[in-house]
Amino acid sequence: MNSISKTKVFIKCGNYFTLLKEVTMALEDLKFNDKTIAKLEKAKSRYLELNEELAKLEVINDQNLYRTLGKEHSNLEDLVRIYDKYNNQFKQYNDSLDLYNTENDAELKEMAKEDLDKLIEDITISYNNIRKILIPPDPLANKNIIVEIRAGTGGEEAALFCSDLFRMYTRYSELKKWKVELIDFNETGLGGYKEIIFSITGKNVYEHLRYEYGGHRVQRIPTTETNGRIHTSAVTVAILPEMEDIDVEIKQEDLRIDLLRASGAGGQHINKTESAVRLTHIPTGIVVKCQDNRSQGQNKASAMRVLRSRLFEMEQLKLNNERAETRKEQVGSGDRSQKVRTYNFPQNRVTDHRINMTLYNLESFMDGNIDDVISALKINYIEEKLKEDM
Repeated sequence: MNSISKTKVFIKCGNYFTLLKEVTMALEDLKFNDKTIAKLEKAKSRYLELNEELAKLEVINDQNLYRTLGKEHSNLEDLVRIYDKYNNQFKQYNDSLDLYNTENDAELKEMAKEDLDKLIEDITISYNNIRKILIPPDPLANKNIIVEIRAGTGGEEAALFCSDLFRMYTRYSELKKWKVELIDFNETGLGGYKEIIFSITGKNVYEHLRYEYGGHRVQRIPTTETNGRIHTSAVTVAILPEMEDIDVEIKQEDLRIDLLRASGAGGQHINKTESAVRLTHIPTGIVVKCQDNRSQGQNKASAMRVLRSRLFEMEQLKLNNERAETRKEQVGSGDRSQKVRTYNFPQNRVTDHRINMTLYNLESFMDGNIDDVISALKINYIEEKLKEDM
């Protein structure tokens, strides 16, 4: 379009240049970089190659190969379909923009503008869907977990809050229809826990609760406080994906096994038999004790579950520290000392510091209704992951 025709359009439609600038800026934000485009084109090329492979008689007759290639084909299908839609939407956008630029009829021009607005929305949806698919699936998402809650600063009040958090996660698990199994605990005189370890099993447990890892701070008036002062205490929560034998190998010669008498509440059985088991992993010095089951065999099996998860956690933290040298750490991968959340009872307030989210429904939150924060943390995690490559 030459300068004369530009002037004519500007006279007929005063907001033309403003509109063109706005949509151009919007589109720039919806374009992938060269690295991502190369990745998408490679995926599409592989998808088309698989179409041909799966049609070959020798592949059809080899059920194992057919199943393997079919799975790869299925994994790429959604990505390629949305990528094709995304490219087609851009083509439609350019066609509508040409019509808008060259059309003199006011009604047709308005229709073209409406098409542009709608296509921007459609391209945005496709763009975001592609970004989400490009995030590698978390291999740990469907794992069960081991939860370890330990009292930090605050003495008895911190121990009581350990008990409160244990109840909160138990109630949340009940709402999700997950199973909670107590593994070990160190109880205090007022009913709190210096330490409590338990497992949660069910569908995608780790995917939901991975973000609970870190320091949890509580502000309230303790039951032992006579002057009505608000105290601040802290506990740490560890969320460990439960690993199998095939995931973490533990050599028998690296273990020292001690049999102990169980301690704590438990009726006549407690302290009468050596049912508790303490495992020491000699190479790392990790010690795990389990006493909640009635038999040595069950306690040993539970202790091994915790040991495998702790060894895996040690390796993950080592990897995270190495990655931290070159990139910002993501939510859920920090150490336990990081303050992630504050529970303020006088103000009925709970604040997650990683996403600056505050809710004023602490009583309901402590009763297990924590999905609002969990969902927000998931979204934040996805956004941070997307920033790495896009």
